[in-house]
Amino acid sequence: MKETQPTTNNVLSYTEVASPIGQLVIVATRRGLCNISFGTFEQNQDQLQAWASRYYGKVQHEWQEDASQLAPVAEQLTQYFGRKLERFEGDIDLQGTDFQKRVWTALLDIPYGKTASYKDIAQAIGSPKAVRAVGGANNKNPIPVIIPCHRVIGASGELVGYGGGLDIKVCLLDLEQPKTTTPSYD
Repeated sequence: MKETQPTTNNVLSYTEVASPIGQLVIVATRRGLCNISFGTFEQNQDQLQAWASRYYGKVQHEWQEDASQLAPVAEQLTQYFGRKLERFEGDIDLQGTDFQKRVWTALLDIPYGKTASYKDIAQAIGSPKAVRAVGGANNKNPIPVIIPCHRVIGASGELVGYGGGLDIKVCLLDLEQPKTTTPSYD
């Protein structure tokens, strides 16, 4: 995924995608993917409007359902959940502080099927003492699954919070593990 430059357009396109972890709302500007929320658009509408106002200006945004614009992202998510895709491609319109963007960019470097600690990420971005701040940025990731914040665990290896809930984090981590086959004794 690569970050693009800001835009002044107030149109936000969205679509809903069914997944094994529940319904997802994918949102994009003309610049690229900017948000994924757990649940339906209706369930997330107030939160999405507040988020959009914060990062795209305090004007009313036009929300436009546009499955065709978001079809490439939806297809990649389908492939990911089908264990056929390990790394996402496409433009992103990443909104956050410079520190948060550094953290989110570092998350993209955690390999599929692997995990890293908050301390690992802090060291990767050149701020080894910013472990708690890394945790805060991880929690604010606007594009979960694609920016794999689910791959971040506690220093001792324990699973720690996840915006979609620990059950979804476990599901995503399990999904990324090699399939084991049960021998057949026919």
